[in-house]
Amino acid sequence: MSPKPNRPQHVFVVDHTERLTPHMVRVHLGGPAFDDFVGGADPERLAATDRYVKLLLAKPGLGLEPPYDLDALRATLPKADLPARRTYTVRKVDTATRTIAIDFVVHGDEGLAGPWAAGARPGDRLALSGPGGGYAPSTDPAVTHVLLGDDSALPAIGSALEALPDSATGVALVEVAGPADEQPVAHPTGVDLRWLHRDATGAEPGTLLLAAARGLERASRPVQVFAHGERSAVKAIRRLLQDDWGLEKSELSLSAYWALGRAEDRFQEEKREPVGVIFEE
Repeated sequence: MSPKPNRPQHVFVVDHTERLTPHMVRVHLGGPAFDDFVGGADPERLAATDRYVKLLLAKPGLGLEPPYDLDALRATLPKADLPARRTYTVRKVDTATRTIAIDFVVHGDEGLAGPWAAGARPGDRLALSGPGGGYAPSTDPAVTHVLLGDDSALPAIGSALEALPDSATGVALVEVAGPADEQPVAHPTGVDLRWLHRDATGAEPGTLLLAAARGLERASRPVQVFAHGERSAVKAIRRLLQDDWGLEKSELSLSAYWALGRAEDRFQEEKREPVGVIFEE
């Protein structure tokens, strides 16, 4: 299979970082790339609360610096040493400070993006492309909002909750490791934000989220759903929402952000295979 066409790269500079919780780091990125990133973006994608970017992360120790000439690198490096693409939600776009913020789940030395974020320092550079995105919560007061996700979906759910009008109603279920991983998120009083703590039960990721989703009552009003997270949980939630609740695909924003037991590269490859399909034909 031939490599995908190279996307334009925006090379941002780390402004500062925040340790939000024991397992999440927020990296604020700025520099000259901000204007091109915002000015060249599709306004609808930039306004989406699930807006995302594709990061390009080089292996530590190889001495590679962005922007990357990917064609040249493919000709000289083994595939395993090429900068890796990772997909992350843009948590905030701040036009006043000309920065964007990206939240990273961090589990020690596990993975590539998490350790990079944990060790990021002001002045470090990061290449990314995008943004993409397709979901923003409806402002129709007749709509009931249902937001479901785990740690990986928390940035998008947080953005959606903050974007909801004060009159909005619904529920948000967020599964995290434990109480220390909860974050203060502004949300309408009519939206019930519930945190689910998996470490207390030893449950595998997604298990508590699925169980809590099954315990929800189907709203009698129109429903808009955002459900993202571990693949097997999202697939089971899709069956719940379509088969039991009777929702149409147009009412659902569903996708897997990761899969238990799969490395990121293999997970991305499986999106083109039956195991990676969320919606059945």
